[in-house]
Amino acid sequence: MPSRPLSVAILECDTGLPKALAKYKRYGAISSALLESGAEAAGLRKENLDISIWDVVGKAGVFPDLEDVDGVFLTGSKFDSFADIPWTNQLVEFVKKILAQDRVKLVGVCFGHQIIGRAMGAKVGRNEEQGWEVSVTDVDLTPEGQKVFEGKEVLRTLINDQSIHQMHKDIVFDYPVGVQPLGSTSLCKVQGMFVPRRVMTVQGHPEFTEEILVEILEVRHEQGVFGDQMYEEAMKRVGRRHDGVMVGKRFVEFLLDK
Repeated sequence: MPSRPLSVAILECDTGLPKALAKYKRYGAISSALLESGAEAAGLRKENLDISIWDVVGKAGVFPDLEDVDGVFLTGSKFDSFADIPWTNQLVEFVKKILAQDRVKLVGVCFGHQIIGRAMGAKVGRNEEQGWEVSVTDVDLTPEGQKVFEGKEVLRTLINDQSIHQMHKDIVFDYPVGVQPLGSTSLCKVQGMFVPRRVMTVQGHPEFTEEILVEILEVRHEQGVFGDQMYEEAMKRVGRRHDGVMVGKRFVEFLLDK
């Protein structure tokens, strides 16, 4: 166990939907809940985990001092990771600053995964060819992915499979130089990136619960983003078992150098 609390700064990259906000109060708290569950699964006492949440959308350009944290967690977002706008550009520059040092670790999910890929020089953008990837989805782990999750409950019945909530049309197109690939799906080949003691990301949403994803599916169906067929197929899978908490556990263990 650490001699002092593990300090993690969550960079809150979205605002959230009404039902989720009614429960969690703010979008970043969804990721905080994942880390807390992951810490418990990893045997880390609650008092040994210090989480702060930073609104990088509403308070663009305001980031934690790297001397004060052990890890930085980038959340998902409805916004475009490839957008050339002030707050996303500032976020990318901050991630580059983290990558330029060797103590503070980076964790990212979905949008956060893409921002980290962008900061590392990879192309990010719309997956126009394959389209949306939504709801609980099996991810094929690479040999390196199997090592990262070795011996953990995150592995499903087939040793190379992992299930995780998905909600994205944007992707990292190729792995940046020096990154170990963790997994892929038929719709997205870059499902996770790993650099030992430095970076760990997943394209999916391990922090999402069934009720969070149902709200997003319903809203986007009502908006016409998802047609009836996609919506109905996604709703059939939304209640499936998924490996979110165990991914959270591995995030915490990664931050602890375990």
